[in-house]
Amino acid sequence: MARLSPVQFIQEVRQEVAKVTWPTRKEVWITTLAVLVMVTLSSIFFMLADIVMGQFVSFILGLGR
Repeated sequence: MARLSPVQFIQEVRQEVAKVTWPTRKEVWITTLAVLVMVTLSSIFFMLADIVMGQFVSFILGLGR
């Protein structure tokens, strides 16, 4: 592997960073909202699934009494 001088490394890093397409504020806002909505929906789903499974287990374990 060839070794780079620190100056050459910095130049190459700057070239690569210049190629990056950064998201706009609107894209960041929309993506953030989408993530928050999906997290909320997932939380509600898993909460309901937990309640249903808990009731089912309680019912099954209560049959032996």
